Amino acid sequence: MDKEMIKNMDPNMLLSILNMKLRDEFNILEDLIKSYDLDRDELINKLSKSGYIYNIKINQFTQK
Repeated sequence: MDKEMIKNMDPNMLLSILNMKLRDEFNILEDLIKSYDLDRDELINKLSKSGYIYNIKINQFTQK
């Protein structure tokens, strides 16, 4: 997963992949972002436009 892939990926598919990685591999979103050298704002904005927000308490993206 890289920056270009995220820009072009369907938001629902991206949501699924991110939530799986957050569940299985990363304790917090910032670790995932650092590991893949992603732009946090770009990622958050893309999912926000599709109606999702990051819920730090459950470490998952959920519907607004």
